[in-house]
Amino acid sequence: MEGDCEVPIFTAVDAEAKSPARSNVKPGSKLTVALVGFTLILAFAAVAVLIFNRHTKEPGREEDHFDLHHTLRQISNIRAAIHLAGQYNPDMETSVEWMNNVDPTHSQGGLELKNNEIVIPQKGLYFVYSQVSFRVSCNNGVNEDTSATPMVHLTHRVRRWSSSSGSDQYKTILHSVRTACPKTASGDADEDGHWYSAVYMGAVFQLDKGDRLKTVTEKMLPNLEEEPAKTFFGVFAL
Repeated sequence: MEGDCEVPIFTAVDAEAKSPARSNVKPGSKLTVALVGFTLILAFAAVAVLIFNRHTKEPGREEDHFDLHHTLRQISNIRAAIHLAGQYNPDMETSVEWMNNVDPTHSQGGLELKNNEIVIPQKGLYFVYSQVSFRVSCNNGVNEDTSATPMVHLTHRVRRWSSSSGSDQYKTILHSVRTACPKTASGDADEDGHWYSAVYMGAVFQLDKGDRLKTVTEKMLPNLEEEPAKTFFGVFAL
């Protein structure tokens, strides 16, 4: 009888001793699994955010670099150019006075006007051009027949100073002569017997950095036409 009673008592006690242990392990295991799972979720979320940011920012940076390079390329492609308008200045006996502050004058790329000369900013090929226009009287007031009026020769030159020439002298690079008054009468003169004549010239030159260009017009300056479209001086890089 006693042996029969001992077995269930110890069995019950052993069962009671083991059941709390099992109940303590299960909640702890669930909490651990939950924490591990939550940590993994956070890790995956962080990785996803990093990947997303990388994919979203890198194109932006590439686009920024592209925009910067594109802007620099545009700036580098701006060709040097200058266009000046002329006027008569009685203090200048042999040259038109050139201006860069009236419409439609402009300058860019380093070409500038200094002391009535165009200064070349960099070595390279440049197209140099100039035109002067005059209102010339072909009637001397004595004889109305214009055929008796002597011919008037209009001259215009562009001269270059360069340190590479080894001398401190200007050399003529453009020279043009125009006859203003023909010996035979025609219908080109106005009612006052004036003739409008323009002298234009232009050509391509290899110029050096620091070269200076000026114009020389020795006659008829008081008769200069001062409209910007009639008298001008300019240079542009090729």
